[in-house]
Amino acid sequence: MILRAFLPVFTAAALLAASAAQAQPAQPDGPPLPFEIARLQKEFAVKLYTATNCKEICEKARAALNQRSVPFSEIQVWDEETSKELRTVSGSNQLPVLVVGRQVQAGFEQSIYDDLLSAAGYPPAGTYPPRKQAAPPPPGSEPKPAASAAKPAPKLGPYDTSGLVGPAPKPGPYDPSKLQGPAPKPGPYGVPAESEAK
Repeated sequence: MILRAFLPVFTAAALLAASAAQAQPAQPDGPPLPFEIARLQKEFAVKLYTATNCKEICEKARAALNQRSVPFSEIQVWDEETSKELRTVSGSNQLPVLVVGRQVQAGFEQSIYDDLLSAAGYPPAGTYPPRKQAAPPPPGSEPKPAASAAKPAPKLGPYDTSGLVGPAPKPGPYDPSKLQGPAPKPGPYGVPAESEAK
C-alpha cells in the first residue's frame, strides 16, 4: 500500500529529472548547465563587453560571473563595428559593460553586478560550482586562410591520361594507315552492287 502511494511521486520525480537532463545544453568548457541556469540563460542572456587593453577590471567582471556560475558571451571591442555596437548598447565607450536581459551596467561594481544577476533570478555564488570561462583570444589572432597561395597541381591517378607521354606509335599489325587488304566484295554489307546503285 505504501509503495503504491509513493509510486506516482517517484515516477514524477524521475520524469522531471529526465526532462531536466535533456534541457541542459552541453558547455564546451565544462559539464552541462544546471536546469535552473539553462532556463535563465534563455530568458535573461548575459553578455560581457571587454577589450584587450581592459585588463584588471575586465578580469574582475569575468571572475564575478564565473563565481556565480553564470554562462555568458564575451564580446571584445576592437574595431569600428564592435565600438558602434557598444555605444548602441551602453551609450558610452566605458568598459566593461554587463548586459543581463535588457538591463545594462557600464563599469564594474560587484554589488551592482550581484543585484542585476539576482533580479534576473541567477542563484547566489556557491550554489553551483564556479565556471572557468576564460577571455577569448585577441581579435585577429585567428589564422587567416592563404588566399594568394597557388593551388597545387592535381596528382595524376591511375585513370588520368592527360599527363601521360609515351613513345611514338610504331607501324605494325594494328596501325591501319599502312594496312592493305583485299578490296571489299560487293554485297549487302560491303560495297553496294552495281544493280543496287541504279
